[in-house]
Amino acid sequence: MTIDIEKLNNEVSEKSPEEIIKSVIDADSNVFVTTNFSPYETVILHMLTQVKPDIPVVWIDSGLNKPDTYVFAENAIKTLNLNVSVFTPKVTAVRLEATLGGIPSIEDERHDEFTQQFKLEPFERAMNSQQNKVWFTAVRREQTAVRAEMNYIDQGPFGLTKVSPLLDWTEAQMQAYIEKHNLPNETNYYDPTKADNKRECGLHTLNVNTSKAA
Repeated sequence: MTIDIEKLNNEVSEKSPEEIIKSVIDADSNVFVTTNFSPYETVILHMLTQVKPDIPVVWIDSGLNKPDTYVFAENAIKTLNLNVSVFTPKVTAVRLEATLGGIPSIEDERHDEFTQQFKLEPFERAMNSQQNKVWFTAVRREQTAVRAEMNYIDQGPFGLTKVSPLLDWTEAQMQAYIEKHNLPNETNYYDPTKADNKRECGLHTLNVNTSKAA
């Protein structure tokens, strides 16, 4: 089934995240969600599994997360009984150390190459494996200027329909949901491809015409 993006966007404009999720899945149940197991990720994962318990969860794991993040991820997977597929870089951390001397700073001209190898390439590979589906994300307007301009439902890259039901939520609302449902949360997350939480790394700025991994 093909979603009428403009029509559904108008229909969900005043709805809660849970209502947006249900409306979208009612319109097209061929869905999946991506995660990096960063802070508050269990909010969208919990909301989605309440509607579709077996929803495919695609984890883009750079292999460079802190130990705390891996502990949190395993806890979340077990707690929510997640149906997870993991996509990792083709380049190992040892090779990164040998070829680039470790993780380049964002001021280093090699940082773009590092981001491509450790985040964008596995992301593009993962997205190509899910073509023509509905993609749920946990992005929120308050996170970056790019996200502030997003719609709840949009045409995404790789032939995907992109859905962001949590767009209007604040960090305080995310925390309240975590506490209400007694969900695990990550508090020590660091993404070396972004370095700064207000900086986009490229996942949500890919051209909608992208159809295959570079």
